[in-house]
Amino acid sequence: MANSAIVGINWGDEGKGRMVDLLTEDYDVVVRFQGGGNAGHTVINGLGKFALHLLPSGIFRAGVVNILGNGVAVDPENLWTEMQDVMSKGVELTPDNFKISDRASLLLPWHRDMDELEEMRLADKKYGSTKQGIAPFYSDKYQKKTILAGELFYPEELKAHLADLMEWKNLTLTKVYGAKPYTMEMLEEWLEKYCERIKPYICDTGMFLKEAQANGKNILFEAQLGSLRDLDYGIYPYTTSSNATAAYAPIGSGLPSVKITDVIGVVKAYSTCVGEGPFVCEMFGDEAEKLRKNGFEYGAKTGRPRRVGPIDIVATRYGVEVQAATAIALTKLDVLSYMDKIPVCTHYLLNGEQTDRFPFPSALKNAKPVIEYFDGWKCDISGARIWQDLPKAAQEYVIYIEKQIGCPIKYVSVGPERDSIIIR
Repeated sequence: MANSAIVGINWGDEGKGRMVDLLTEDYDVVVRFQGGGNAGHTVINGLGKFALHLLPSGIFRAGVVNILGNGVAVDPENLWTEMQDVMSKGVELTPDNFKISDRASLLLPWHRDMDELEEMRLADKKYGSTKQGIAPFYSDKYQKKTILAGELFYPEELKAHLADLMEWKNLTLTKVYGAKPYTMEMLEEWLEKYCERIKPYICDTGMFLKEAQANGKNILFEAQLGSLRDLDYGIYPYTTSSNATAAYAPIGSGLPSVKITDVIGVVKAYSTCVGEGPFVCEMFGDEAEKLRKNGFEYGAKTGRPRRVGPIDIVATRYGVEVQAATAIALTKLDVLSYMDKIPVCTHYLLNGEQTDRFPFPSALKNAKPVIEYFDGWKCDISGARIWQDLPKAAQEYVIYIEKQIGCPIKYVSVGPERDSIIIR
């Protein structure tokens, strides 16, 4: 029995969705254990191209059960919209292959409002939120001011609970931000239009996972974002509001007794970053725009151009440590094929001294990248399927990264399609 986690090593957007879609061939259950609809996992397979935001990336494999765990910010409106979209393209979603934890908290309509209002208030000091309500949601969750998905089965208690929460939240909306208050009619419409649609999928997923574990099923835990966006270990405060680390998978999935056997960390062959905050290896100008266009680096949720740069060895090594990664999937190696010389951020300069340790967040803005260049391969590698198919320069690039981050690179992705992969 395998209990594996697929996690991001850097700032997110590393290609976790394509790896989950690939590896679910060997798993029975896929569980999203944290985060919400604020990021996208792009998957390309025989059914088409999909940008998943809440649905687990295992939904395209027949026979695989997909779960949204209790640690996820379940947004009924966005979830139902996403479910309709994938079902319209031939993907089957039933209560047998898609389940929502009854202990997951629901993201309420005012959470998105609060997110946008606070970013507007912060102005040029904003965090770079995707405005999907994630920070207000998790803040309310830890204040015990959300509703659980399972409360949908107790309508009278639910409406009383919502009325109490609405009274409390309207104080902030109206008196702090000068926004319009919510009414029970608005919430009842939300319940009917979205919550009732997802209600058939809500169940005791903890019991299901315990039974799956007892029956020797292979479980894959899918994370959102990456190490540097983790609330505790990332570049605070420019982080997400949940723990994007493999160590949180047992808690956020609803199976706290599980022991994770493998942690597959996903690393892009260069660096990208959506949102605000320090990004030591960032490229600018024409060089950045060329890399952005070749990699089609635009946010799956927001469409925002991603900030780009060379692979950052210092940040990646730190991400490997945070995730306790046992293997690495290196994605988008093919994107670098146009380069004569490939830049790599090998070290940082901080206060005039060279360092290999990832600095404390407050010090990051003063760090400067040390860039070294490696020979490019200047040929199309998207057809490579075995290690020997890669040109020597590409092999040397992969081996250098592997040695520097101290973790074996098992998978090398040379394209977005499911089979565009080299397994070492």
